[in-house]
Amino acid sequence: MKELVELTKSLIRYPSVHSSPDQIHACAVHIEDYLKSSSIAFQRFNFNDTPSILVLPENQSAPVVLMSHFDVVDGPDHLFSPWEENGCLYGRGSIDDKYAVALSLVLLKNHVERLVSLGKSQNALPFGILLTGDEEIGGANGAQKILHEFKTDFCIALDGGNIQKIVVKEKGILRLKLITRGKSAHGARPWLGENAIERLIDDYQRLKAFFDVSAPDHWHRTLNFSIIHAGSVINQVPDYAEALFDIRYTEDDDIDALVKAVRADIQGELQVVSTSPMFLGGDSPYLDRLLSFTPSTVLGCEHGASDARHLADHGIPGIVWGANGDMSQHAEDEHIHIDSFISLYNILDQFLSAIGNS
Repeated sequence: MKELVELTKSLIRYPSVHSSPDQIHACAVHIEDYLKSSSIAFQRFNFNDTPSILVLPENQSAPVVLMSHFDVVDGPDHLFSPWEENGCLYGRGSIDDKYAVALSLVLLKNHVERLVSLGKSQNALPFGILLTGDEEIGGANGAQKILHEFKTDFCIALDGGNIQKIVVKEKGILRLKLITRGKSAHGARPWLGENAIERLIDDYQRLKAFFDVSAPDHWHRTLNFSIIHAGSVINQVPDYAEALFDIRYTEDDDIDALVKAVRADIQGELQVVSTSPMFLGGDSPYLDRLLSFTPSTVLGCEHGASDARHLADHGIPGIVWGANGDMSQHAEDEHIHIDSFISLYNILDQFLSAIGNS
């Protein structure tokens, strides 16, 4: 337990946010140093200045791969000084997702040590680990690229769910930009202008109507009004406004048809900024075996997204799972329950040991 917690703390102390790429690289070096000190061979990848670290048996293939990430979202400085309180570890990355990096590293080290004690090497590992540096911005230069580099039968993305729930389905992402234009005029004579902000508000109400759905578990498409840019001085009628929207969708949605319908109903210009697919975990005998070690755990869905969304492009079945953090990802009180951290380690240790012995 002490090594898991202390290694997580050491990782949290790196403010590995995307506004500080040097810290993402520094955190990667810290991970490499841990692997070197344990005499574990690894591969370092850099795509578009994004570091990722892969550890596998020599043949670039493993039955199971554990995937996690060491980049984090921005936060106040104090969140990069981890602390323990009431059985929890607090700090940026404590639950999203540096604890999972630490868990993967310690699990790997202990399994390699056991193999060496039996006269075997890293090449006898029944699993590998993939640690990436860009999950928080979509994984285009991390998981999406590195998943091409090896073969596996099952991937566990340690980046969601909790001890009681394994995630086998995550919503997809659609990001839209709405642009409205008007006519500028002096703020004292607004009747001579056409206010782009007012037009944007009008279109937003029309857009919002497409999301007038509800269900007890919220498993439906959702809309978040995220960013707005408009106006430059207070005494001028603005002639330009734009807004960004974060939409999460389910398997019941046709996003192309949705965008087409919205465009037909609004006055402004609607642009598709980006899309990310849903994660739909496939059936696997490895999942059945994992559940045998944690029979009280159920399968479920999640509203957020993770690098698991890239698995389908590579034909890899998988799940999203993790420790308990009270849904505190990205929050100022981000934390992990240390007892669940240890429970997750023990379950995975038993599961991977059973695969190695089979």
